[in-house]
Amino acid sequence: MVKVLHNIINGEALAASSGETMDVIDPATGQVYATAPQSGEADVDAAFRAAGAAFETWRWATPSERQQALLKFADVIEAHGDELADIECENTGKPKNLTVSEEVGPMVDQLRFFAGAARLLEGRASAEYMRGATSSIRREPIGPVGQVAPWNYPMMMAIWKLAPALAAGNTVVLKPSDTTPASSLWMVEKLQDILPPGVVNLVCGDRTTGAALTAHPIPRMVSITGSTGAGIAVAKAAAADLKIAHLELGGKAPVVVFDDVDLAAAVEGISVAGLFNGGQDCTAATRVLCQAGVYDEFVAELGRAAAAVRTGFDPADEDILYGSINNSRQLAHVSGLVERAPEHARVVTGGHQLERPGYFYEPTVIADLQQRDELIRTEVFGPVITVQKFADENEAVAMANDTEYGLASSVWTSDAGTAARMPMRLDFGCVWINTHIPLVGEMPHGGFKHSGYGKDLSLYGMEDYTRIKHVMHFHGFEG
Repeated sequence: MVKVLHNIINGEALAASSGETMDVIDPATGQVYATAPQSGEADVDAAFRAAGAAFETWRWATPSERQQALLKFADVIEAHGDELADIECENTGKPKNLTVSEEVGPMVDQLRFFAGAARLLEGRASAEYMRGATSSIRREPIGPVGQVAPWNYPMMMAIWKLAPALAAGNTVVLKPSDTTPASSLWMVEKLQDILPPGVVNLVCGDRTTGAALTAHPIPRMVSITGSTGAGIAVAKAAAADLKIAHLELGGKAPVVVFDDVDLAAAVEGISVAGLFNGGQDCTAATRVLCQAGVYDEFVAELGRAAAAVRTGFDPADEDILYGSINNSRQLAHVSGLVERAPEHARVVTGGHQLERPGYFYEPTVIADLQQRDELIRTEVFGPVITVQKFADENEAVAMANDTEYGLASSVWTSDAGTAARMPMRLDFGCVWINTHIPLVGEMPHGGFKHSGYGKDLSLYGMEDYTRIKHVMHFHGFEG
């Protein structure tokens, strides 16, 4: 039976005002399993009007009240994590055991972090910076916020957006990806039992819906996690109305492996960090730079490790590392990049779509690539790890930084000096040493250059959802 999904506006479950719908496909089978509203300008307008009205009350909720709401939401997700994981697996084609352990658990933790952060916002000390007057800082919510979540981690990225926005006192209109709306709908439905109507609204739709969300006059901030192209479009539209644009965009993370590395640990860590979630992660360890002295051995071992990685969709098989590519367009993108690999490239393992229903691509390692190659310049966003050779640290830094992206990177070495220098020289918002991909709620996530601006997670991420007001009280007392 095909499920019928809906919008949530001012606490009500609604179809698109036009009656239009779009098919939602299970990527593990390639079959339609649901329909969702194809929302238009009228639906976006209704959602923002609801968010605007709710903001006049929610903005005055105390930090304690906001905290309690987020804690209740965390408890709901924790209690129903198995149900939510089932929805997300159908939504995305992911393995269930990893969805529970690597997504549901961290989501609960992140909600609880932001629940605490609601009571920890800081500003400059109130003081007499001018004689006869006392100045203080107010951190205030921005207002109604438009948020666009991606398809690679639909439910987790929705939490990364909802939690800091709500903790800071904002109201939200959330638009999930057109290919993965189901888990966001489940969560926003649960929030209706916790928050007043209109505080969190959901509109489903495609890019035209997202464009209507960005262009609407009510929100003063639009936050998107998505491709660089989508982020640029949002930034341009937001600039026309001087909205704040909060952009977490693409990446092409360099993974720098030095000769002195613990080879076995590096191969294990990089193969998992490159292929987890099918490489559909803007921080994925898919662009390896390996020093010449260990290059041949590393490539051979990485190829063997990748060939042993299992993909597919079987909820009972806990050895599967990743499931399907999210959608047919992305599968075609990944396949096309590999098919166009230059003659000097060497496919060590993989390189093909699996012959089975759904959008599955085998784990792939391609070596001997050069800096100008398309596979090095373009974000693959699939289970494809490329390997290049470098001679020394200076060349590694030059190659690593020679990209339009600046989100994440990692360094693999046993030398303390190298480990100390490289983070200073790499032009990326995150540098891991001898690991790749772990994130914690207390630390910021966000990049530079074409990877966008603004931070997710951490108190920095919450501050992005506030505005700063200077209050000066003139009293005439000069001491």
